[in-house]
Amino acid sequence: MKKVVSVSLGSSKRNHTVQVELLGENFSISRIGTDGDINKAIKMIQQLDGNVDAIGLGGIDVYLYACHNRYVIKDGMRMLKAAKVTPVVDGSGLKNTMERQAVAYLAEQGLLTRGSKVLMVSAMDRFGMAEAMDNIGCQLILGDAMFALGIPFPIYSLEKLQRIASKIMPIISRLPFTMIYPTGSKQDKQSRLRATKFASYYHHAEVIAGDYHFIHKYLPEKLNGQMIITNTITAADVELLMERGAAMLVTTTPEFQGRTFGTNVMEAVFLALLGKRWDEATPEDYAALLQQLNWQPKIIKLKKEINAQVQESPAP
Repeated sequence: MKKVVSVSLGSSKRNHTVQVELLGENFSISRIGTDGDINKAIKMIQQLDGNVDAIGLGGIDVYLYACHNRYVIKDGMRMLKAAKVTPVVDGSGLKNTMERQAVAYLAEQGLLTRGSKVLMVSAMDRFGMAEAMDNIGCQLILGDAMFALGIPFPIYSLEKLQRIASKIMPIISRLPFTMIYPTGSKQDKQSRLRATKFASYYHHAEVIAGDYHFIHKYLPEKLNGQMIITNTITAADVELLMERGAAMLVTTTPEFQGRTFGTNVMEAVFLALLGKRWDEATPEDYAALLQQLNWQPKIIKLKKEINAQVQESPAP
């Protein structure tokens, strides 16, 4: 049995382990949160090194992207280098492949169209998704400055994001990651003030897309029927979005036993299937595996009833 472990800076309350069969291989897949303690995460990676088939880094990025520029996150690189034998990934490679395909699929279903108003909470974290939406003509509001830094400064184009990133990312990338992303117990908390801070941007959008913890960070108390595109969702998260008034939830990673894992977990699974290190895997490798697995975005119609049934794509 192949073993894949995601070591996350996120809350340990979201820990989960499943056993699944993929392409004839049996997998044990675990997610272990370290409640924002990067030193604990590094120690855990060192203990897992050589004892599992692949490691995912959760709740943190090694690389962020703005157009053709790639920025190295200092804390993410520390975690990456903690393993000397076992392949380690942060999910960015699979995001660039899987999430572009997800956008294309949603466009085919008529759920994303030219002119769709999209609040992308962090484009640098999911640049492939942002670029794919831009290519089909969505009206983007990029929330990188708002959701990572708390600055009420919306960005309206990928080109402007690139210009801003070139000026500030050499500094931001060196900051403790906990300063720019909710980790540990911060993932479970939301104050009334936060729920109103950027509410107008949520309400203006028809689609809210990107990292779930960023979406949750400033989630208004009431939505007005938006579609949410994200992943790393628990049953409690689905219930919350339902209560707040989202109309539809689209998850880009598959569900295992009632829970979707992050792209870092799925990319680690792909490396275990390929038998390659991260720098050896190619977008073509990932695309071929996605085709073999026949993974499509999962579309959930959110209903008010607590026991609402999940409906599979395609949506009417």
